[in-house]
Amino acid sequence: MEKLKVGLIGVGGIAVGRHLPSFLTLSDDVEVTAVCDVNEERAQSVANEYGIPFHTTQYAELFEHVEAVTICTPNKFHAEMAVAALQAGKHVLCEKPMAMTTEECAAMVAAAEASGKVLMIAYHYRYTKEARAAKRFIDEGEMGRPLVSRAQAIRRRKVPGWGVFTNKDLQGGGSLIDFGCHFLDLALHLMDFPEIAEVSGATYNELSRQTDVVNQWGTFDPSTFEVDDHATAYIKFKDGATLLFETSWAANLADDKEALSISGTNGGLDVFPLKLYQAKYGMLLDQQAYWISDDDNPGIPQAMNFIESCRGRQTPLVKPQEALIVSKVIEAIYESSQTGKAISFT
Repeated sequence: MEKLKVGLIGVGGIAVGRHLPSFLTLSDDVEVTAVCDVNEERAQSVANEYGIPFHTTQYAELFEHVEAVTICTPNKFHAEMAVAALQAGKHVLCEKPMAMTTEECAAMVAAAEASGKVLMIAYHYRYTKEARAAKRFIDEGEMGRPLVSRAQAIRRRKVPGWGVFTNKDLQGGGSLIDFGCHFLDLALHLMDFPEIAEVSGATYNELSRQTDVVNQWGTFDPSTFEVDDHATAYIKFKDGATLLFETSWAANLADDKEALSISGTNGGLDVFPLKLYQAKYGMLLDQQAYWISDDDNPGIPQAMNFIESCRGRQTPLVKPQEALIVSKVIEAIYESSQTGKAISFT
């Protein structure tokens, strides 16, 4: 079978840091034939550096040179570009979050269903070796039914001081929509997306608006900082399970933290690092993985899953309908924070 021809729309950090290297690693199966960026000099530079034959500033022009696209633009443009690509008969791998609103997400799902093409969202934490192993534990019944999950995506003082991460008009939000979304998605994935009953949330941005702000990841203007740098949520599910969630770019805590734990009826686990906890045979048992046979770079299995899904040999691990639910939760957290009320899901 011929190599899948892929184009990149947006060639900033995430494109050249994860997607492009992953595709190049899988060069027996895929060929990057085109790139697009609104910055023509940037598009040409990336094309020249990696030997990509076509570059443009107009994403519609890229469709003539590819079978599939990877969208790595600011969030504001995800839905527009994904729908256009799907309507042009192209498969789509779109960076997270899926879109700015659930209405945009629904339009993307509808376009994928109408076109019959693959639409996959790049929640790459699902492809980490720890998450894949944890899912096996859960699917084999080692956990029983999930009861209480706890997810934390915490950075001490690391607001991204580059790109457009703090631009609300282009991104739609801050730490929640950029960083926390990964752990919301992973927690819901491991819990097998139980039906949501209600969401209570709160968002903050006081720390990043202080005049003497200290930040490890570049500089930004505190006077124009409008997005959230910290968010918390309590999510209740219709089966009685709950999820405690926290994310931050700028917490006053000792260390960064990426943690996800689940307590179930038969056992519990931590995902990072992977540990399994059980109570049986009159004992409390703790098990820790000595070695996990998966790649350390989640970008590679993510890219391979996309390629194989486009070829009809696999199905996407991240389904667009699931990514829509993640965006619905994010939207509910923002709404709950604004209104001071729990948001009911019906």
